[in-house]
Amino acid sequence: MLSLDEIVGLLKASGEPTRLRLLALLAEGDLSVKDLTAILHQSQPRISRHLKLLYESGLVERLPEGAWVYYCLTRDEAKGDLISATLRHLDHDDAMIVRDLERLHQIKEANAQQAADYFRQNAERWDELRVLHVPESAVEQAVLETLGDRPIRQLLDLGTGTGSILSLLADRCRDGLGLDANRSMLAVARSRLDGPNHGHLHVQQGDLLDLATLDRKFDLITIHQVLHYLDDPSAALQEAGRVLLPGGRILVVDFAPHDHEFLRKDHAHRRLGFSHDAMRRWMHDAGFEVTVARDLEPTGLECDQHDDALTVTIWLAEKPE
Repeated sequence: MLSLDEIVGLLKASGEPTRLRLLALLAEGDLSVKDLTAILHQSQPRISRHLKLLYESGLVERLPEGAWVYYCLTRDEAKGDLISATLRHLDHDDAMIVRDLERLHQIKEANAQQAADYFRQNAERWDELRVLHVPESAVEQAVLETLGDRPIRQLLDLGTGTGSILSLLADRCRDGLGLDANRSMLAVARSRLDGPNHGHLHVQQGDLLDLATLDRKFDLITIHQVLHYLDDPSAALQEAGRVLLPGGRILVVDFAPHDHEFLRKDHAHRRLGFSHDAMRRWMHDAGFEVTVARDLEPTGLECDQHDDALTVTIWLAEKPE
């Protein structure tokens, strides 16, 4: 619930044409200051000033990404309901709103093309990895089975990459955040998550070894095919423990031990898979208790053509109450 003064303040903050247009645009997804400046055809200082007022009122949130800042609508339920009620009665045939949405569509098309180009440029290397382990569809099904039907309120996907885990768990979580240090990958993830059923999912640039900037805690943290890129995987688990709620769960998907040295040389892998003993030790040191350790053996024609196909392992652990 909101007090009388809070509601008056929120109405004042949103009660200006440019700020209302900004809220309508952010209802379509996360946008940067650069995006909003291009859509509204206003100066960067002017757009930043309006966003500052919306941020200070609590109607929008900031998602810093290096030198850039993305904005999204607040995740506060009461304030979000107020925004939704306002936008629900907004005339979407208004010439200015129509023009804003047309420009937004043009920007999204450009971003989608950029994402497609990125996929095309890296497709050969990704295909080389895919034929070495169980199909991704089988991994995703195993992830869903491992997590079960337990509700997910706050999901944090570390090293989100192209946002595949966020997309997979979209229907199961109330709110999802993906962190990744690579801006190109984040561009791909934003394109992937651009849709009416993904408004509760967000991505932002961040370091999975430094989560101090996060302002909330989570009941599920996922780390999908990330730890093998790290010199010290245990440090990532320790950091995850700082933002996991008591009783919360952490799910790690990665490779079992292997000897594919070319992955270290050509694909920047720092660790060649993880044993169950090592993962249990790291989980224990981070304050977790492993409840599931499941190996997915490589199968299928493509995998059969590789004598040393990779095994994918899923570990699920809980943080004691």
